[in-house]
Amino acid sequence: MSRIAVALSGGVDSSVAAALLCEAGHEVIGLTLKVWDSSRCCSLDDAEDARRVAWHLGIRFYVLNAAAPFEAAVVGPFVGEYGAGRTPNPCILCNRRLKFRWLLDRVRALGCDALATGHYARVEGDPGQRVLRKGIDPAKDQSYFLVPERPDILDHLVFPLGGRTKPEVRAEAERRGLPVARKAESQDACFVPEGGLAAFLAERLGPDRPGEIVDRAGRRLGWHAGLNAYTVGQRKGLGLAAPEPLYVVAREPQGNRLVVGPREAAMASALTAEDPVWLAHGLPERFDCAAKIRSTGRAAPCNVAVAEGRVHVRFAEPQFGVAPGQMVVFYDGDRVLGGAWIGEARGDG
Repeated sequence: MSRIAVALSGGVDSSVAAALLCEAGHEVIGLTLKVWDSSRCCSLDDAEDARRVAWHLGIRFYVLNAAAPFEAAVVGPFVGEYGAGRTPNPCILCNRRLKFRWLLDRVRALGCDALATGHYARVEGDPGQRVLRKGIDPAKDQSYFLVPERPDILDHLVFPLGGRTKPEVRAEAERRGLPVARKAESQDACFVPEGGLAAFLAERLGPDRPGEIVDRAGRRLGWHAGLNAYTVGQRKGLGLAAPEPLYVVAREPQGNRLVVGPREAAMASALTAEDPVWLAHGLPERFDCAAKIRSTGRAAPCNVAVAEGRVHVRFAEPQFGVAPGQMVVFYDGDRVLGGAWIGEARGDG
């Protein structure tokens, strides 16, 4: 059997993942990352929950101070992207740059064979040929968040929950008497304090400034309270009176303008993405697959063309609310082919 480190978040999923690995006979080590000032989030409570789970399972447990790498790998880039008018995904940044890089290095230094998390996804195949697949529970599949920076990293990742549904995992936690069996799930970014995202960004980027809301022709329609309160595709909260519903089409930090338009203006038939990572070997320069532009929703059929390190995607049907800064993830059935950062969305294909 193997020595496996489990990233214990203090929640149900990672706790059950650790329990399953123990039951399978592996030597399990529990690790919790201290990533933020406890006065601004529930990190201390979560660490204590993780410690209780480790004690319940009879495994070694350590808390690692990851505040500095978390700032460098996740918070700083997140704030920078938002300030540039893009919409980054902090969970993808955290998995790629903190867990699958910084933490994995330390896990290997401890003599562990792999790092396990409570994500709902599957890794299959022999070392050097590992394949990332969706979790079997479509309501909980988290493969979108898990494209690593290099395909060989899959050799060192374990996702024990990929073949289970969330209700099964919750029932497993109850059956095993885990102290977090009934703990509620957290949905928000772990570093955002109670004041919300806009307040957090204002602290980092400076006070949000009111500015113009304009249509695609540049005509002023009203005023916004600050760009950080809006996302591409947003309809509610614009405070505009118009004969048809209007949606956020773009955020323009340079002119502090919020661009809005009818729903069709927020549709994109094509996008260009950058810095791709391919997990499948031997892909041609042009191929058909399906792509997700956000973690929620279904993967949409598309054609992919790769040229000079950039990925050009044309959808079979236009997609709503494609946001620069997010990741597009490519699928062949339940297999993850790879992913890239969205740079530009186009309505003309």
